[in-house]
Amino acid sequence: MEAMAASTSLPDPGDFDRNVPRICGVCGDRATGFHFNAMTCEGCKGFFRRSMKRKALFTCPFNGDCRITKDNRRHCQACRLKRCVDIGMMKEFILTDEEVQRKREMILKRKEEEALKDSLRPKLSEEQQRIIAILLDAHHKTYDPTYSDFCQFRPPVRVNDGGGSHPSRPNSSHTPSFSGDSSSCCSDHYITSPDMMDSSSFSNLDLSEEDSDDPSLTLELSQLSMLPHLADLVSYSIQKVIGFAKMIPGFRDLTSEDQIVLLKSSAIEVIMLRSNESFTMDDMSWTCGNQDYKYRVSDVTKAGHNLELIEPLIKFQVGLKKLNLHEEEHVLLMAICIVSPDRPGVQDAALIEAIQDRLSNTLQTYIRCRHPPPGSHLLYAKMIQKLADLRSLNEEHSKQYRCLSFQPECSMKLTPLVLEVFGNEISLGQPKAVPGWGCSSRATCRARGWQLLSSPPHPVWGSASPLPPPLSTQPILSPVQPNPSPAGLSPVP
Repeated sequence: MEAMAASTSLPDPGDFDRNVPRICGVCGDRATGFHFNAMTCEGCKGFFRRSMKRKALFTCPFNGDCRITKDNRRHCQACRLKRCVDIGMMKEFILTDEEVQRKREMILKRKEEEALKDSLRPKLSEEQQRIIAILLDAHHKTYDPTYSDFCQFRPPVRVNDGGGSHPSRPNSSHTPSFSGDSSSCCSDHYITSPDMMDSSSFSNLDLSEEDSDDPSLTLELSQLSMLPHLADLVSYSIQKVIGFAKMIPGFRDLTSEDQIVLLKSSAIEVIMLRSNESFTMDDMSWTCGNQDYKYRVSDVTKAGHNLELIEPLIKFQVGLKKLNLHEEEHVLLMAICIVSPDRPGVQDAALIEAIQDRLSNTLQTYIRCRHPPPGSHLLYAKMIQKLADLRSLNEEHSKQYRCLSFQPECSMKLTPLVLEVFGNEISLGQPKAVPGWGCSSRATCRARGWQLLSSPPHPVWGSASPLPPPLSTQPILSPVQPNPSPAGLSPVP
């Protein structure tokens, strides 16, 4: 009885190692799985089923103890059937003809349901695939993940507590003060985890003096040591954004006025979106190559920005990072951000909206087709909310930019492209030369920068690479000539 109980016990399929070859317990041939409660090959499986259904009675012509192998398993059916029972095969596991038919019908129905579900599942059209391919190519051509051009900007200067400066070499141990009489300011490592993103995380940032709410606050130049370097960085980034926008399908169909409005109003937002690629949540910094170009919160304060911008910017970067966007989703979001019909000053809002709708539909379809759950849950809505967050960041950036631009000493550290894109609210005063631009007056300096949009992107935007002489005094954001739609893309109605 004990032997019979052992032979009819149910083995656990999990006990078998998938990497170990499976052997039929009856004949030693390669097994295909568990059949009727035992590991067997297809041949012994079929033999046992036929024998049980026919209620066959076999007699061994020898001594009843034949050794069953792959080669001789057909010679003695009696010993083969006995071996099947010995290893645990049970006739109770054999389905009747009716049960077999029901199982086949169930399998067929399941296949039909899967086919129907697959046919109803949204798929990217050829046009949408081309849009994504064009935007990916545009991004790759206008974004350098090696940040090799950064070395040609004016060098980063990080001033320590003692008043000394460290050009080109950041010092993470010092705590520079943004206010003139404060002995401490933001630490370069003020946040160690995304879970600490609350107001208390920024409580140690002494960014201003008692009258910090006054927009007319005068900033000392010694406290803006990073402004020249970051001004070059932003200028370089604006140039790349312009290059990316030129390649958005439908952008060249817009009037020159609308192109200018869209670029001016969205430039800083796209820069913030792109900077997420270099943002790391480990220490809440932007790492662009080596340690010279690792930008912490303290570096941003030394470029003239305060907590009103920095806190929501860090929260935005953390939130965007957690979405784990695909590169395709990232470039579509940038394009949607640029082509927004609700920007103040646009003329042909209907055409802009049509272009944006095509991009939005492509993004939604991509998420449904290519972004697996649970990450795809409400992803489109979360991405659109990020665009709303960017509007608030844009507004705060503009406010803080005006505080800088109203001061001639600060505005002279900015580049012509920054002055053009972010506005012309520059304080009145005697024209001065812009360091590194070789210009005797502001008008001449700006005329050199205005030509960038209508010409191929300059390889490096910085003082180390002089720009060609001015051809005119027209604004940099000159019309981008329309060209035929890329192959396969239908014109926007």
